[in-house]
Amino acid sequence: MSDCDRWAIMDQLGRFARMLDGRRWESVGEVFADEVTFNYGDGREQDGIDAMRDQFRQFLDVCGPSQHLLGSVMIELDGDSAVSRAYVQARHQGAGARSHLYLDTNGEYVDRWERKPQGWRIVRRDCSWAMHKGDFSVLLAPEEATA
Repeated sequence: MSDCDRWAIMDQLGRFARMLDGRRWESVGEVFADEVTFNYGDGREQDGIDAMRDQFRQFLDVCGPSQHLLGSVMIELDGDSAVSRAYVQARHQGAGARSHLYLDTNGEYVDRWERKPQGWRIVRRDCSWAMHKGDFSVLLAPEEATA
């Protein structure tokens, strides 16, 4: 496997973080396969690109700015498949009356990739969260945060 494949996967991880922070939901299919399966660290097994998009929107559409930083990336390539492990640090700021609040999350994404005709796509994501600091209400809709 070539270094070009490693760089392509690294670019996809960068595209993912920028997609989230730019709220570019129409671009989810540029990183994830239509048949993606995932567990975002909440114990729920989910599948499909629409469920993945809904997962992101549920939390990020209600908060203010966010920044997802990925690092310490390790990639194992095997022909037309790969596994990447990346640490994630994400800062979420509140919106509106909660703009003074923030939530930092730290964890790891373990992604299984397949080479598709349109390029590398994540077919499986497993998240584990190691640390949280701040106020979880920034990820809630205003009516949920006051309940």
